[in-house]
Amino acid sequence: MAPTNLATGRQSNFYFSFLTLPPPKREAIETIYTFCRVTDDIVDESGDDSTKRMKLRQWNEELQLSLDGRSRFQVLNRMSRIIQRFNIPIHHVYDLLEGMEMDLTKKRYATFGELEAYCYRAASTVGLMCAEVFGYRNQGTKDYAVNLGIALQLTNILRDIKHDAKQGRIYLPIEDLREFGYSEEELLSCTYNERFVALMKFECDRAHQYFRKAKVALAEEDKPLFTAARIMGNIYFLLLRRIERVHYDVFTRRIRLSAAVKMLVAMTLRLRNHAPRNLHKFVRTELPA
Repeated sequence: MAPTNLATGRQSNFYFSFLTLPPPKREAIETIYTFCRVTDDIVDESGDDSTKRMKLRQWNEELQLSLDGRSRFQVLNRMSRIIQRFNIPIHHVYDLLEGMEMDLTKKRYATFGELEAYCYRAASTVGLMCAEVFGYRNQGTKDYAVNLGIALQLTNILRDIKHDAKQGRIYLPIEDLREFGYSEEELLSCTYNERFVALMKFECDRAHQYFRKAKVALAEEDKPLFTAARIMGNIYFLLLRRIERVHYDVFTRRIRLSAAVKMLVAMTLRLRNHAPRNLHKFVRTELPA
């Protein structure tokens, strides 16, 4: 399992977020995301699910060994050093691994409560780890990490519906499909109709709610420390808006942002941190998320 540095790809959403970080914190965040990518690769690689679960258990065991610097995998030893240096609660890492394992054991989510729990494990845990690296003064800022993580994961799910359907996975809550009269068979066959549009509008509105919760939760004094997270949040917010602008047609339209747009988001928020305190009254310098 060769580690992949997520920040080296210029098209990566994470690349543009990392640009604002000082070197020590950027190295720490890159290590966290490399760990996430390598773990995710175990789940997404070809092969049967039982073999993947075995590899994931072995990866978990290696993680425990890394806490003493004894793992065979340097990415885990680096991750362990970051955990110790920034006092990251280890349960966030184990919760993340549980989220990864859910991708091997669950192909359907009956309720939004189930999906929300998955989003927390798969994404909010990463936000909580990053929060320890960024640093924060207000404990409420951790709620920002939780809600932003759910918002990002919901946006990912909505963008990747077609890809997941090809894998036989449906992340949208089955209770929602039933509410809008849209069947599992229609989703798996990528059927675009008025019922799908109504369903997607509902799901996008829910994602917007979590973006709003995140924005409210971020304490003013912690905003400069969380510029990288805010950049990522705004990039994903624009992806969500892109889904809405193409009338939720994620089956035939590719939902993406250009590198120029991502760079503009990063520059805008970076400048916002150094702007005069009252500039926002005269110039809109921050995106809605």
